[in-house]
Amino acid sequence: MKAANICQFIRDIYQTELFIPLHAPTFAGNEKLYVAETIDSTFVSSVGKYVDEFENKVEHYTGAPKAVAVVNGTAALQTALYMAGVTVNDVVITQALTFVATCNVIYHLGASPLFVDVSNVSLGLCPVALERYLTEHASLTELGCVHKQTGQLIKAVVPMHTFGHPAQLDELVSICLKWQLTLIEDAAESLGSTYKGKHTGTIGDFGAVSFNGNKIITSGGGGMVLCKYEAQGKQVKHLTTTAKMPHAFEFFHDQAGFNHRMPNLNAALGCAQMEVIDDFLASKRLLANQYSEFFAGSEYQFVHEPAYAKSNYWLNAVICESHEARNRLLIETNDNGVMTRPVWTLMHHLPMFKNALRGDLSYSEFLALHLVNLPSSSIVLQKE
Repeated sequence: MKAANICQFIRDIYQTELFIPLHAPTFAGNEKLYVAETIDSTFVSSVGKYVDEFENKVEHYTGAPKAVAVVNGTAALQTALYMAGVTVNDVVITQALTFVATCNVIYHLGASPLFVDVSNVSLGLCPVALERYLTEHASLTELGCVHKQTGQLIKAVVPMHTFGHPAQLDELVSICLKWQLTLIEDAAESLGSTYKGKHTGTIGDFGAVSFNGNKIITSGGGGMVLCKYEAQGKQVKHLTTTAKMPHAFEFFHDQAGFNHRMPNLNAALGCAQMEVIDDFLASKRLLANQYSEFFAGSEYQFVHEPAYAKSNYWLNAVICESHEARNRLLIETNDNGVMTRPVWTLMHHLPMFKNALRGDLSYSEFLALHLVNLPSSSIVLQKE
């Protein structure tokens, strides 16, 4: 199949000859109304009704006992790791095939990432590879899970739901319980995705969601910490709002906190987007089905949701038959105004994480050489 045919197919879907981005936001509801109302109220920063309303909407939608709005997905993940007790010289297991923010938050807490391979079932952290690595390189002591070679404590495991496809959570939960590790779901890309009927981000100890402009819904900037227990959520809310004790006029802070508060202006946008999220999801599933049918029987392998899950199909992807074929597809589509992208540079290929501990990363390396993400903006609302 020629790249020109792929470009034309994508242009036919989006019904345009203009530049087609990888993932653009869609504003088709009350976004302008709610944002204008926020401006008129003058409560555009951290105080205002929309922050509470946005948290309530996400709690109701995901089933999380408590959701806490923060300034972005990176802040959400940092807060979750902090709540898990991750500190200086600890180790956090994650995947090398991820966006750099996952590792940045580990680094800024003074800890170190440890990379385990991803699964060909989900493209998320592989439970088989995780169990194998721990069996070979870790031991349980009275202090917890210790890396045999370095003596460092391994505190947490952070699988990412890659492109919105849920990781193999039952297996990961079981492994974390066995090895006394905190499971934190990097659900930045997976709002609207479910694992065996449960929303991603609600199965581990914490979940971190992103509302960046390229996500399934957006609040401009923004993120959310999903908490397994309501009491944890109250602590997260306190911690992320500078740990200020409530008082009519005094400023007293009972611990060193974060200023991770989501502005009311962003929350207003998020509330409007939550009202139409089901339309976005239906649209993206239609798009994924069209891609799946188009690539069936070709040399390109379309990435489907795992059998146990329902994915939001945040980013659609194909696996090319060779690295050369991947490069041809990337060059020809981008040269013709259709934005495609390879997967992120693997974390251990970046200078700041090149010496990180890691297991065998064969499938991650394969995907880095063969996978291409395709335009995935909402199509139904996009046409109206």
